Amino acid sequence: MVADLKHLTGRCLCGAVQFELKASSGDVTACHCGQCRKVTGNFLATTNRLASDLRFITEDGLTWYRSSGFAERGFCKVCGSVLFWRQIDSDHIAITAGSLDGETGLAIKDHIFVGDKPDWYEITDGKPQYRASR
Repeated sequence: MVADLKHLTGRCLCGAVQFELKASSGDVTACHCGQCRKVTGNFLATTNRLASDLRFITEDGLTWYRSSGFAERGFCKVCGSVLFWRQIDSDHIAITAGSLDGETGLAIKDHIFVGDKPDWYEITDGKPQYRASR
């Protein structure tokens, strides 16, 4: 089932964080940096949106971790699901593609920080690859 044309929904594994996102055409960026690998065990796939397009249905489990001098990561403090990444004082938020429910219509657009990618997998989708950020 494809999400309705107005909204996508998403949640953590246990449901302590649930949200709605205004649907729009969007792409997924795969980040292969060392921090994302440590947080997820692999690369992190996110869709970048305006923070104002995100509405929480429940955020009882949401907590934020300041992962660098300029960014923080949002995750569920109950089940540990990785959900968000945002730059401090930005009006955008990166939402993990895997936290979205059902079919989304999204597709991987590019790969960033491939210079940090581990040696145990190859990127073979033919999408643009950037050694660091775009």
